[in-house]
Amino acid sequence: MIVINSREFRENQKKYFDLVDQNERVVIKRKNKSYELTPEVKNDRFFDDPRIHERIAKSLQSLKEGKGIKLTDQEQKELFGL
Repeated sequence: MIVINSREFRENQKKYFDLVDQNERVVIKRKNKSYELTPEVKNDRFFDDPRIHERIAKSLQSLKEGKGIKLTDQEQKELFGL
C-alpha cells in the first residue's frame, strides 16, 4: 500500500493510476481524510487477489481440521454489528 498526499497525487496522477492498474493500493491523504484510489471493475478486486484466495483456502482447511471456533449469536452481533 502506498500513502501519498493530494499534491503528490495531482503532480503524478499517471504514475498512481498505473500502480492501481497493477493491483497496488494507493491511499490519498487530504487534511483529516483518506481516500483510496480504485479502478472500476466488474469483480471486486479484493477477491481477484490470489493472496486472498490462498488465505481463504487455508482458513477452510483449518476449519475442516477442527481448528475453528463457533461464535454464539451474541458474539456475532457484537463483532459484526448484526
